[in-house]
Amino acid sequence: MTVLVDPTNEHSPRVVTPARRLPSVAGAVIGLLDISKPRGDVFLGRVASHLESAGATVRHYRKPAFAKPAPFDLRVQIARECGAVIEALAD
Repeated sequence: MTVLVDPTNEHSPRVVTPARRLPSVAGAVIGLLDISKPRGDVFLGRVASHLESAGATVRHYRKPAFAKPAPFDLRVQIARECGAVIEALAD
C-alpha cells in the first residue's frame, strides 16, 4: 500500500482521491514539467530517457519561475496534450 502525504497542512488533513493511474506508460503521452530550479532539466532528461525506453512519448514543459504556480494557459495545454504529467525539481 502506498500512503500519500499532503505537505500543505498537517493540522487539518484533507482527504483527496489520487488521480487515476495510467494502465501502462507504453503508448502514453507524458508531460514533464520543469519548475525552473537549477538542474531540473538534467533530472527530467533522465526521467524522459526511462519513459521513452518504456514506450512513452514525452513532452517537455517549463514554468517561467519556480516561486509561482504554472500559468493557467500552460496547465490547460498540458492537460490537453498529455495523459499524465510529472512535475519535478532538482537543486
